[in-house]
Amino acid sequence: MARVNTRRVWLGAAAGWVAWCMWSAAFNTVILVPRYGAAVKEGALLAQPRYPFFVPVWFVALFLLALLGAWLYAGVRETRGAGPATALKIGAGLGFASGFPLAFLLAAWAPFSRVLTLGWMLQLWVGAIVATLIAGWLYRD
Repeated sequence: MARVNTRRVWLGAAAGWVAWCMWSAAFNTVILVPRYGAAVKEGALLAQPRYPFFVPVWFVALFLLALLGAWLYAGVRETRGAGPATALKIGAGLGFASGFPLAFLLAAWAPFSRVLTLGWMLQLWVGAIVATLIAGWLYRD
């Protein structure tokens, strides 16, 4: 069993996190912000978050997910094979687990547009894939 190069895991997680944050910010700005305004007008979303520290905690959570993807990739590459196919599978699984269940619940029960829940799911799913691909690309034993 090969040792995991912890330093490269952290490097991959940091780089993947930066890409995930950029994807998240761009996707929110271009696709979701106009829909947030409509949902606020309808009274389905709050105009301000309940927690003033939401944004920093959100980005910390994205970092922890990027770290998990990098760590999982480093851990399975010996048995599943090193390369983008393995990183893609890890990222897709991580993105599904982090994005789909709550998005599906909100799409079924929340009084706002399902486009928002689809957007939140895609934001997490695509972000996890990109972050894990980057972490896998940077990982070396």
